[in-house]
Amino acid sequence: MKLVGLVQIRKKKGYSQLKVAMDLSISREALSYYENGKRSPDVEMLCKLSQYFNVSIDYLITGKEFEEQ
Repeated sequence: MKLVGLVQIRKKKGYSQLKVAMDLSISREALSYYENGKRSPDVEMLCKLSQYFNVSIDYLITGKEFEEQ
């Protein structure tokens, strides 16, 4: 599954893939795979990404905040 929001928030903050990967102690390739849908992060990594960017996990996946209906 492609993490649409991850790409959006990373670019919005002006961070390179390398910076984010180094800050989270993962490879740049792993981050690229998450962004392009070649690999899915586990729940622990989703939580780390959510905290790092201060956005919800829902936002990382869809690019939109969760809305109650």
